[in-house]
Amino acid sequence: MAGLPDAAPLLLVGCGKMGAALLRGWIRGGLAGSGVWVVEPDSAALGDLTQAGVRIFADADSLPASLAPKVVLLAVKPQTMDAVVPAYRRHAGQALFLSIAAGKAIAYLERHLGPAAIVRSMPNTPAAIGRGITVACANRKVTKAQADLAGALLSAVGAVEWVEDEALLDAVTAVSGGGPAYVFLLIECLAEAGAAAGLAPDLAMRLARATVAGSGELARQSDAPAAELRQAVTSPGGTTLEALKILMAPDGMAPLFVKAIAAATKRSRELADP
Repeated sequence: MAGLPDAAPLLLVGCGKMGAALLRGWIRGGLAGSGVWVVEPDSAALGDLTQAGVRIFADADSLPASLAPKVVLLAVKPQTMDAVVPAYRRHAGQALFLSIAAGKAIAYLERHLGPAAIVRSMPNTPAAIGRGITVACANRKVTKAQADLAGALLSAVGAVEWVEDEALLDAVTAVSGGGPAYVFLLIECLAEAGAAAGLAPDLAMRLARATVAGSGELARQSDAPAAELRQAVTSPGGTTLEALKILMAPDGMAPLFVKAIAAATKRSRELADP
């Protein structure tokens, strides 16, 4: 990430896997650790990040009363939000609140924080290696400068997209939020199919993992549409075409994915706390 704007003082509430991934990205991007206040009851969870100069506090009550953060990033588990969020209401009107908690709508955050500038976002797990993608949505109190700052902070762990309609985050959750699980399932299925065809299971798994990882990187680096990349691997009358006749059949992968994403989107709506 290049050109991280001045975000200090930045208050990070929760430093689990996603919070730590973001913090590492910010530090790589040039944000001084001394400009970050972290609220995390389990300081051991920060690991080597404790050496970055960040200031660590066990809870909101331990923070200095004079602290006036520019950004409050909420990176706690959704089930703990009721107990955690109200303690930061005093920063409403001054700070940008950036939430990465799944299923917690902007209306929910407004109910607990009052008149605050709020960005709700949905990252995914490849953020752990800086290769995630996050989709964000802002309420009306967010200024352009604050939106730009939120985008820069989120880009520490990968690409960032924006939507104006918060309802679309349910589909985002289904596609990119859950997407890594579908890719891992593809690896499992490809390896199992290879073993069924006679390969040693460990070799089949190595082939499957390397093939999916390499193909993903090829897709990332190429400007060509996915369909064009697929066609480049498919020779007329060849072996790949025979497999694709099954995978692209009317009852093949495409309709299964439509059903799967629809089911996940529906469940996201059911779990959302307005």
